[in-house]
Amino acid sequence: MSLKSCLGAAFAAVALLASPAGAQDAEKTLYFYNWTDYYPVELLAKFEKETGIKVILDGYDSNDTLLAKLQSGGASYDVIVPSDYVIPGLVKDGLLMKIDTHAMSNYAHMKDAFKNPEFDPRHEYSAPYLWGVTGLAYDSAQVPGGMLEPSWKEYFEPRPELAGKIAALDTASDEILAASLYLGIPQCTESNEDAARILALLQAQKEKLKLYSSDSTVDRMASGEVAMHHLWNGATARATAQRDTIRFLYPKEGTPMFRDNFAVPANAPHPENAKIFINWMMAPENAAAVSNAIAYANAMKSDEFLSDQWRKMDAINMPEDFASRLVATQDCNGKARELRDRIWTRLKG
Repeated sequence: MSLKSCLGAAFAAVALLASPAGAQDAEKTLYFYNWTDYYPVELLAKFEKETGIKVILDGYDSNDTLLAKLQSGGASYDVIVPSDYVIPGLVKDGLLMKIDTHAMSNYAHMKDAFKNPEFDPRHEYSAPYLWGVTGLAYDSAQVPGGMLEPSWKEYFEPRPELAGKIAALDTASDEILAASLYLGIPQCTESNEDAARILALLQAQKEKLKLYSSDSTVDRMASGEVAMHHLWNGATARATAQRDTIRFLYPKEGTPMFRDNFAVPANAPHPENAKIFINWMMAPENAAAVSNAIAYANAMKSDEFLSDQWRKMDAINMPEDFASRLVATQDCNGKARELRDRIWTRLKG
């Protein structure tokens, strides 16, 4: 890529023709690191056909896994998908490349509500991918009376008939934030006393859980393997499409909202291909294709391309009066993170 920029397009073309086939193939490659089951692979075929760039997709299960991978320098990816609260730290640590999303042609299709986010005010380092909430999914057919209260109490202090039929997410940030909301504790607390209360709640709940897992969540709910799952709204909607007795709760104590974004690591081997992909994904029809496939809302003006299937579900179309329950995830400082890690280590140890 440096040869192209130095010698110009004409000389670059000559160099490309003269280079070995393997090197040419490398230039037409994109390494994409995304959350597991968070992108329709059939859309990659469309991208490859339209651009000639081959995509190699790898998956992870949490922001913590992504951070560990980037901080270790153990792998080189071109496009990653960090959540909103993770981005400021990545920028501060020099782990992201500036891509100036606001200068890309398809930026014009972004909804105004998603422009100038507090975590990347000018969209210099990121572009919006999908957004949603993390709440509680339950199978009304397995719940006596068919209904649960919209409260974290149903999850942390479950009814006796649900004990052993509950799945938790296997991510410290999700579980500890939910516990904090239920207990009325600030999500970035630095208090040892607060940490002790959170740990006690999680330890008491642990014996009533079936498992911790952030993978195969849709299949787990759709099959009826569990009666309740701490879960994302999009995964709940996809499970509901297979099992219509599933319901979604927006807990009244606070429902975490997430905004996931495309970004490019500082050591990306194919940054220009990454920019092509990100701009391509901001085209409304492509953004809608993702939403239609995995049931999460996107930030682009894509409504005309969206399926009616998801418009009928509360898990996707949140009732307006629940808006006050939404809580943005905060980027906690070092001490708060250390407390979180200690809680999780004690809990899972």
